[in-house]
Amino acid sequence: MKPKIILIVLAMLLTFSGCTLEINGSPLLLEEPQFEYDPPKIYLQRDITMTFTGDVSFADNWHIMEYAARKNLSPVSLISEDLKYEMANADIAHMNNEFCFSTKGKPVNKAYNFRAAPENVKYYNDLGIDFVTLANNHCFDYGPEAFLEMLDVLNGAEIKYVGAGRNLAEAAAPIYYTIDKKTIAFVAGSRAEKTIKTPEATDKDPGVLYCYDTDKLVAAIKEAKSKADFVVVLVHWGTEDSHKLEPEQKTSARVYVDAGADLIVGGHAHCLQGIEYYKNVPIIYNLGNFLFSNNNVDTALLKVTLSHDGKLTVQLIPAVQKDCNVLSLAGTPDGRKVLDDIESYSEGITIDDNGIVTG
Repeated sequence: MKPKIILIVLAMLLTFSGCTLEINGSPLLLEEPQFEYDPPKIYLQRDITMTFTGDVSFADNWHIMEYAARKNLSPVSLISEDLKYEMANADIAHMNNEFCFSTKGKPVNKAYNFRAAPENVKYYNDLGIDFVTLANNHCFDYGPEAFLEMLDVLNGAEIKYVGAGRNLAEAAAPIYYTIDKKTIAFVAGSRAEKTIKTPEATDKDPGVLYCYDTDKLVAAIKEAKSKADFVVVLVHWGTEDSHKLEPEQKTSARVYVDAGADLIVGGHAHCLQGIEYYKNVPIIYNLGNFLFSNNNVDTALLKVTLSHDGKLTVQLIPAVQKDCNVLSLAGTPDGRKVLDDIESYSEGITIDDNGIVTG
């Protein structure tokens, strides 16, 4: 019998249940092959998205909440749906908290004092906001008692805050998020006031982190950089209602990049300012107002995407704060004009029709 035929016969014999194959009267024991299969552990990294806004006020004694109360609306409804979608679906969403949450305290002697009922913190939750900046010139408008209550209100709503605290250590402390094995840190400081009314945090006293000189914020950046893959610096600075930069904005921004900042985002001017890149780090000097007043002023939602391979994409979604509403202008001629205006305030950058910034 030919070898090929022998193999066919053996195969047929083995298919019959209960049959034993014998050779020279002895059973042939066939062991099943043993395989150790260890499936590969595949880790699929994804892009990380962050959104940032300029000044926001849920203060009951100021324009936005007064307008919402007259119309019997939630202030959340005053923001365009596409902007809300971007914030709600971002991995990390930020707003600048330009007021205090409290029923306590007395107004500080200044031109404007903004205070919100503690229950208004729910609007951050409704918008999907993860953390807020307190390094500004209105978080202390009703004194230390109200400021400390605000911290408790934010903690109770699980909204993190940065740039202010019960003491200097808390005000300077970075906050961290770890997503898909990447750690992103945020630090914040304020140099906004020309006549200083908001106290600086000290070793024992509450307040904000000052950055009139850069030393304390630089120390916070270096601390963050030692523990994070990507560091965002949020600064309250600039001249109100002016697109023109103060010299200190440019010089201190470079100091922060040299200290380890990977992105700088500014607020306070109540209007948009320019953008530039220094050592490939984007500096967005001012996002102006977002949901703050009844002034008609151009604004933008900043969306930043950190890809799994480390590439950074900066995108501006143009909008307008108009009659206490925030209206998206994405994909419209008016939106293109907002982007063109930002280009005109900037150095060495271009913004395409989708709002993607390159420089």
